[in-house]
Amino acid sequence: MSRIAKTFARLGDERRAGFVPFLMAGDPGLDVTRELLRAAIDAGADLIELGVPFSDPMADGPVLQRSAERALALGTTLTQVLELVAELRRDSQVPIVLFGYANPLLRYGAERFARDAATSGVDGVLCVDMPPEEADDLEPALAAAGLDMIFLLAPTSDRGRIDAVRARARGFVYYVSITGTTGAGAPDPAAVAAMVGDVRSRVGLPVGVGFGITGPEQAATLARAADAVIVGSAVMRLVEEHPGPGFLPAARAFLGDLAAAVHAARG
Repeated sequence: MSRIAKTFARLGDERRAGFVPFLMAGDPGLDVTRELLRAAIDAGADLIELGVPFSDPMADGPVLQRSAERALALGTTLTQVLELVAELRRDSQVPIVLFGYANPLLRYGAERFARDAATSGVDGVLCVDMPPEEADDLEPALAAAGLDMIFLLAPTSDRGRIDAVRARARGFVYYVSITGTTGAGAPDPAAVAAMVGDVRSRVGLPVGVGFGITGPEQAATLARAADAVIVGSAVMRLVEEHPGPGFLPAARAFLGDLAAAVHAARG
């Protein structure tokens, strides 16, 4: 059983949702990303999404676009991201999902990337701009290496799209709670709950909800319906708003508040 599957099995036994923070690798430097990863784990993150910076992050809102730009300006590469995961694996078993775009992954080479990601300790990959029908190279390579490929579903996804994801998804499904980019608006909890239930029953995998979650109260509301709550822009905004060393204490406190809210949401 994979680390992702074990984590969701444990969360199910504990009758609570998982907390999944998103961190952009390399912003504002790989050394700081190491500190943020440790802070997320110490705060109680159940899984972590680690962003691979890309020059045209079409699904990301302004906060994460700027975060990727800063990381790229510092020379952050996919190889460095994999090395960072390998370092983390020396003393942590928290599942890591790489969040990125097709261009860097395919340029690296699907089979080579899958092999190196598995060796480094990556557990899953979410390639934002690669729907199931375009995953004929990457998904089989990931599966052969024992990695889960995570796919997106959204409020606009019809039954055909859900069935296409069901045929290829592993680990969990990422449900985009709003129509728009990351951090672009607030989700409707009732609509999210209805869609999450439908997706879970049709796909047969846990459902994580992300995009547009700004704080602990909102995260707790969605945790009552979802199997996991994913928070990205709100975390990386702290990096932008707290230049210098002051952002690390703020990030630790915010991550702790988010984790506590998600974990306590179901009573």
